[in-house]
Order: sequence, then structure tokens, then C-alpha cells
Amino acid sequence: MGIRVHELAKEMKVSSKELMEKLEKENIGVKNHFAILEDNVADLLKKGVSGVENKGESSVKSIKLEKKEKEATKKQDETGKKIPEEKKEDKPEIKIGEGSTVKEIADAFKKNPTEIIKILMSLGEMVTINQPINNEAIEILGEEFGYQVKVISLEEEMEEEVVEEAPDDLEPRSPVVTIMGHVDHGKTLLLDAIRKTDVVSTEAGGITQHIGAYQVERNGKKITFIDTPGHEAFTAMRARGAKITDIAVLVVAADDGVMPQSVEAIDHAKAAGVPILIAINKIDKPEANPDKIKQQLTEYGLVSEDWGGDTIFVNVSAKEKTNLDELLDMILLLAEISEIKASTKGMVSGTVIEAFLDKGRGPVATVLLQRGTLKVGDSVVAGYSYGKVRAMIDDKGKRISVGTPGQPVEIIGWSSTPQAGDILKQVTDEKRARHVSEERLLKKRVLERESHKRVALEGLFDQIKKGEIKDLNLVVKGDTHGSVEALCDALDKIDQEEVCVRVIHKGIGAITETDVMLAAASNAVVVGFNVRPDVKAKVLSEKENVDMRTYRVIYQVIEDIEAARKGLLKPTIEEVEVGQAEIRTAFKASKIGTIAGCFVTQGEVNRKVQVRVVRDGNIVYEGTIASLRRFKEDVFSVKNGFECGIRIEGFNDIKDGDVLEFFQIVEKPAI
Repeated sequence: MGIRVHELAKEMKVSSKELMEKLEKENIGVKNHFAILEDNVADLLKKGVSGVENKGESSVKSIKLEKKEKEATKKQDETGKKIPEEKKEDKPEIKIGEGSTVKEIADAFKKNPTEIIKILMSLGEMVTINQPINNEAIEILGEEFGYQVKVISLEEEMEEEVVEEAPDDLEPRSPVVTIMGHVDHGKTLLLDAIRKTDVVSTEAGGITQHIGAYQVERNGKKITFIDTPGHEAFTAMRARGAKITDIAVLVVAADDGVMPQSVEAIDHAKAAGVPILIAINKIDKPEANPDKIKQQLTEYGLVSEDWGGDTIFVNVSAKEKTNLDELLDMILLLAEISEIKASTKGMVSGTVIEAFLDKGRGPVATVLLQRGTLKVGDSVVAGYSYGKVRAMIDDKGKRISVGTPGQPVEIIGWSSTPQAGDILKQVTDEKRARHVSEERLLKKRVLERESHKRVALEGLFDQIKKGEIKDLNLVVKGDTHGSVEALCDALDKIDQEEVCVRVIHKGIGAITETDVMLAAASNAVVVGFNVRPDVKAKVLSEKENVDMRTYRVIYQVIEDIEAARKGLLKPTIEEVEVGQAEIRTAFKASKIGTIAGCFVTQGEVNRKVQVRVVRDGNIVYEGTIASLRRFKEDVFSVKNGFECGIRIEGFNDIKDGDVLEFFQIVEKPAI
């Protein structure tokens, strides 16, 4: 494998410069700090520096190196006392912002920028004075100049500007509650009943189309509700809702039962570490069966208190307004147990729930305040947007001048529209806000070069060794309930010593955008068994850099995970998709079988590739193309946007609406 010079220097607690000098004395030629040393050379160097005897390994160079180090530590002063060796920890610490430019780094080290550029050029980095530098190069420069460098992100830098909160400053704040659950189980109707206003009638088809945040009062205490959409198309908003809240209320219809989206909501809440309270809705219906719901939820680790568990269940009816006060009381009780507190002093922080561009008011952002007191006129920054608060509007539509922790407010006065999920921070003035925004845009280029490091089976062993990962989260999807359970049971039996393998979500059917988003939020790997990802899931997995793998045999899943844990992952046999077509109609020919009349929707199809028949997300058949025709002529390939006739070798059970995936098998070495 080998190790780079600067990485070895860090392990040995010496500077890269010192290590380079030692290598030169030992006639070990390296070009720069990024050069790779062989493992046996690195081991001998480490043993030589640390003073460990190396009698078993015959290396004259390492023994000489060892002696020199021992002699250096045995220097004595005139009184005979040993001179203590300088500790590396005694180096002065310096903090440098992530993605700082050459000029900023030179100012921090009190050096001439030309000197910085020369060193970086010797490392093989060609830079200019205003160019941002990556974190690795900043740390090496620190070693060269005798500093302990701590590279901090802009967010950490802004956090340090916030005055430390004294325990006396912390006050109980409004708990933030997310309403989650399956579509049409009455989430918005329940919230509507609590608020005593008509929100449902304003929603298209009675289904929530955006995230709304509202406050209600009970016994003098306020509760903030976030209504997350229940439909799959808005899963991203639901995931954000689970992350920014203190308590998740899962609404389950008493006449329906636990549905797939209910399970997804449970998994999102658990992944975010949010306590769950169950509201069994529609108990006014004759066919309602709350005990059945309680029984079903025990399968997901949610056991009612009256059944000996620790999950609070409340039977409610949004239509009849039954037990709503009890639900609010239980929320306040859970909030009191959780000791939800925040400081109203210091710099403000919050989370952007939703943002949009209004023709009359300009960019508008709905923000959930989480710390500090926001006032009209304050300067704020969120993501790449900044602004000065020109106006604030509460959830009732009234203009307010002050916003407190736990309160949702609409803020007007942005330079551009922030992104939902951005963290809002208050800064000292508008000039500072503009500077932070511009710095983030500048440093975005550097961060994009170092793409976000997701967990993947390739390289898993190295991450385990470095201590970067202790849990391997998996999202498992399969074609049948039995196969999913069998796979999960097999995964549970894997040795959990180096890394704990956890299935955070399992389901039946095609891999969807929802699954990929949960994997991205939880840093998980998506495993598909006899199922395929849909188009949106593929695009999102590439965008979020989520490792998504599909299998046909259970033992292959186990083998890959075991091999990844031990660093023995074999070259991957990867399927490269070359095209996709939709079967518009099927023609039966008595002599040759069934011919699929297709329309190529993606890429290109040719006779040499393999074909997979996918029906409702499940793989029906895999094989080869027997013939490919356009009109009445045999052709070698058909491109995107054209129609063609395809006969699949040995398979005639095709149906209108089936999807044909065309792919090639490519072997790629494990990273």
C-alpha cells in the first residue's frame, strides 16, 4: 500500500522537513512531501525514531538512525542533568480558516507570500497569491514553520465568535415537534384541529405541498409544530424536518395501520436521534383498532407504556377533536424530561426550513430560531446568502420586531434566496455578512475538489484503520419480504468487532429517491437484492456520492462486506448501463416468439450488450438480445428517441410498460 512522507511524519510526531532530512542522510531518495514510501521502509523509520530495538531485522540504515536519535536524547548539561527533548506539543497553536488563500496563510505565519509559494511549488502545487489552498497543504506549511495548525471551517470560526453560554443563561424553550406519517393518515387535519384554523382547505387535494411551521400555546407554554409532507415526492423535506426537531409525532390511522411511509418516518426519526410519540388518529371510525396499531409498532421497537415499553401512545380524533389536550400535555411532558433549553443571549443561530422568491417582497426565508434573540435590523448569513433583517413575520402573519428560540419566523431582506436546510447565523454587521458570503463562494471551489467523503465498501478497511468509521449503516431493499428478512438475518450474524453493521431501513420494491436520501443523511450504503434503482434514485446517488450496490445472491452481499472490513475486496464486476427502453406493445409471432415493440428512452441499445427486464422495480429476467430490428431491417444499434423491435433470447413473458435495461459487464479493481 505505502504511506506518504507527510503522513508518516505526522505519525512519528516530527515535521516533514525533519523527516526529509533523515531520508536524505539515509540515501533514500524522495522528490517531495507527497512521495510514497514502502511499508517496510516506513516501519524501520518508525522503529528507529522511537528507539525500539531492531535486532531481528538487518537494516544498517535504521540502526544508524536509531543510534543518532538515542545520542541526541542523551545530551547533558554541565551539571550532568539530561536536557529534556523539546515536545512537539509545545509548538504554538495557530488557527487557519478552511480554504484560506496564500496571502491569508502568509499573514497568519507572518511570512512573505513568495516564501509560501516557493514551498508549495516544491510540493508540486503551482499556486498564485490569491488562490485558496487545501487543508493538507496548510498543515504541511504549519509543520515547516514550527506551528501546530488547526484548520477550522467557516462555520466553526463563526461558532467561536459566539460567546460561551453560561448555565445560568439557559432557559426552557419551546419544543419543536415534527408531525410525520403516511399520506392521508390525518397529519395536517390533526394540526389544523390543534391550531383551530383551516389549513387543509388551502392545500391542493388536501395533501401538504410545503413545510409549514406553527406555534400553539398550552397552559402558558408554547409548542412549535412543523408539518412535513407525507407524500413520497416530498421526502427530502421530511428528512429535514426530522433533523431540526426535538420530538417526532408519528400519526397512524387507527382504521388503516402501519404503512410503508410510516416505517420510513420511524427510520428518519431514529436516524436523527429524535424521541417518537405515537398519535393513533381516526379512533372515531367504527373500524378503528388502536390495539392492532400498537401490536404492529412493536415490530419496529415502539412499545406502548401500558404494554411495558417506554413509548407514549395517545388515541386521538382530529375530526372530533378528541384527546387533543392530552396529546399536547404528553408533548410538554416529553419536552420537560428531555430538558430542552436555549440561551436568549449571544449571537443568533437557526435553520432555514423553506425559502422562496416573492415578486413583491424579494427573497423570503422561513427560519426556525434555535438560539439567541433576533431583532429587526440584525445582519445574518445563511449558506451563500446574506442580508439585513428588514422585517419579520410570525406564523400568524403578524409583523414582529423580536424572535426568540423555538419560534418560526419569515425573514425579509436577503441578498439572494437561501437553500432549505442552510444554517442561519447572526454576524456583527452587514459588511461582515457580505464578506462571509463571498468567502463561502470562493472556498466552495476548494471543497468541491475534495468531494464529500461518503462511506463506501471500497476503502472501508482504510477508514476503519484510521478510526474514521465505527458503524456501517445499510439501507436494504429487496423484491420480497422473505428475501429482505433473510438478508438482514445474515447481516446480523456478521462479526461486529471492527465495525458494527446496522440496517437502518429495510423495505420491498425498487430503490427510490427516498432510500438514497436516507442513506445520504445517515452516511449509509444502499444494498438492493433482486431490485433496481429508479431513474431519480440513480441521479441522486451520483449527486450525493452514495454507494449503491445491487445483488442477486445473498452470500455475495455478505462476502463483499466481510472483504471490505478486512481490506480484501476483490476487483468489482461492475455493470455499466448503456441504455434503456420502454416496451410500448408486444407482438406475438408463432415461429419466433414474442417481439417487444420498444421506444429507446436513454442512451443506446446494440445487439452485443446484455438486457434486463424490469417490472415495477423488480428484475424479471436477465439475458441477451436475440434480434434487433428497425422497421423490417436488422440493425446493429438504435439510439435514444427512436423506436425498434427487440426479441430477447429465451424469454417471451413480456408486458406493456416493462422497462428494458441494457448493460455491459466491466471489471474494475478495488480501490
